[in-house]
Amino acid sequence: MQPIRKRVAGHRQRLRAAGLRPVQMWVPDTRSPGFAEECRRQSLSLREDHAEREALDFMDEIGDWKDQ
Repeated sequence: MQPIRKRVAGHRQRLRAAGLRPVQMWVPDTRSPGFAEECRRQSLSLREDHAEREALDFMDEIGDWKDQ
């Protein structure tokens, strides 16, 4: 079996040959203290927001398109 470095390098080469490129993303750490409370705070701040309601209604509507 090849060393892991060579397997990873080969895998990445095949992905690049397929027209893909690597992208690094930084996302919130869901394990961090305060994460759940911040989610709650943001959710509550949008509860009565008219634009948020329109966006959610739109997503509900287009979610049914696959059934048509």
